[in-house]
Amino acid sequence: MSIRNKANGKSGRTVVEVAGRWGFAARGVIYLLVGFLALRIAFGDGGEQADKGGALAEVAAKPMGSVLLWLLGIGLVGMALWQLTEALWGNKTTRRLLSAGRAVFYAVAAWSVFTFAGGDHSGGGGQSDRKSDDLTARALELPAGQWLVAAAGIGIAVAGAVGAVQALRRSYHKHLKLGEMSTRARRAVDVAGVGGGVARGLVFMVAGGFALRAAITYRPSEAKGVDDTIRSFADTPAGPWLLVAVALGLALYGLFSFAMARWRRV
Repeated sequence: MSIRNKANGKSGRTVVEVAGRWGFAARGVIYLLVGFLALRIAFGDGGEQADKGGALAEVAAKPMGSVLLWLLGIGLVGMALWQLTEALWGNKTTRRLLSAGRAVFYAVAAWSVFTFAGGDHSGGGGQSDRKSDDLTARALELPAGQWLVAAAGIGIAVAGAVGAVQALRRSYHKHLKLGEMSTRARRAVDVAGVGGGVARGLVFMVAGGFALRAAITYRPSEAKGVDDTIRSFADTPAGPWLLVAVALGLALYGLFSFAMARWRRV
């Protein structure tokens, strides 16, 4: 029996399914906390950073926080493994490439959670924006660095726009076990999926725009991490109310991730 057939066997499917669902749940916790932190910023409490580091710090402060951090990290490893199987044995080349990219992303995210749980908080709240500046500065120093940063910014913005459009079109329906869901559950998932997907896409679009501006102006400080990107919504004519809307949307995406953990085909 080939390795692929083994992975597609009953036990292989069970392991992959558990890993994927745990990963969605872990993603849900992080987005729910980021949304909560962003909401606190909107109402004047800007102590914690509204990014993954801030979310991890929030978890660490809770009873059994260290255990919860390890569980989050294991969940993200599960997501990375599931995406890896999709990359190796998916049907379409484009989908396989996207899954490979997601596998790397979640593997890096899991590693950062584990290092945070182990006591290294250098990637925690307050560091993501500075790291974004440093990474952009190094990229700009490379040959054709401005073009590389501009391409990255455009790519992030386009990914955000595509994600928002897919959310509005409810493209996630094709991945859900709709037959197992009640009418009320479908409506709730649509509220979370559309609202959360649009808010997440908007954050990506703005972050990509900042990166593009950093490339055009050759100023690394123009690039923003997740926290600064989220805070920037309060500086628009809509004021803090747009930030409130984005924060609630990110929290909805966390709830949507929980729904995916329950009803997605894995």
